[in-house]
Amino acid sequence: MKRFSFLLLSALLSAGVYAQDLKLPALSPTSKLTQEFSTSNIEISYSRPSMRGRKVFGELVAFGNVWRTGANSATKVKFGEDVAIGGQAVKAGEYAIYTIPGATEWEIILNKGVGNWGNAGYDKADDVARFKIAPKALDKNVQTFTINIGNITYSTCNIELSWEKTKIVIPVKANNEERLNASIDKAINNPNIPYFQAANYYFETNQNLDRATVYVDKALEANPKAFWMWSLKARIAQKMGKKEDAISAANKAMEVAKGSAFEAEYVNNMTKLINSYKKS
Repeated sequence: MKRFSFLLLSALLSAGVYAQDLKLPALSPTSKLTQEFSTSNIEISYSRPSMRGRKVFGELVAFGNVWRTGANSATKVKFGEDVAIGGQAVKAGEYAIYTIPGATEWEIILNKGVGNWGNAGYDKADDVARFKIAPKALDKNVQTFTINIGNITYSTCNIELSWEKTKIVIPVKANNEERLNASIDKAINNPNIPYFQAANYYFETNQNLDRATVYVDKALEANPKAFWMWSLKARIAQKMGKKEDAISAANKAMEVAKGSAFEAEYVNNMTKLINSYKKS
């Protein structure tokens, strides 16, 4: 009897050791996404269940109920700066993403319960933002639940949820315009003046184009062979409706790009710019 007990204990201990060493594939593997956005980052961590032949929305994930928006522990998003998400102000920090799926409307929830296991522990009192979004229909199935950050600009992006034939697009906006303009004004007064970067920012955000022209000219004074700067000057002039300035700068960009590894690219782009005037 004692010998049997000893053998049983040895077997259990051995099984425990082997179990600790055993690594099997996860059905809903974890994923971490870090995306540079505005002047900080957005970080998302979540588990990714797959369809595996199942009907997802309306069955596996019931309509009208709070969903963990993934699998296993709470799906989490961390904003490095204050943002507006779904039109609602959200402070920098980490939040759990919950959703309430519906056939024609989803409710998106940001909640303080980042330590929750799925829906367990969810408390509506901990919500920091709640808004509704209409789902988009996809042509083909997305087999594995996927979160992506796309359509990124200087101040906006989308958090995109995709699974089965459903896609949810959540708009995010960084209220950074005033802060960035102040940073540019401060940087312009420093010894290493970022004229080109400032001009490009104003061009891309379609603001202060007169100032963008001044800054790109100052950048070219220091580096007249920078074909990418001449290209920016041409595009700024085009946006301002200054045809002759745009064509002149475009020709200069092609001229100084000759012999560089980017000659074909800039000749192609600047030729398109010049030809756009011939069509009008």
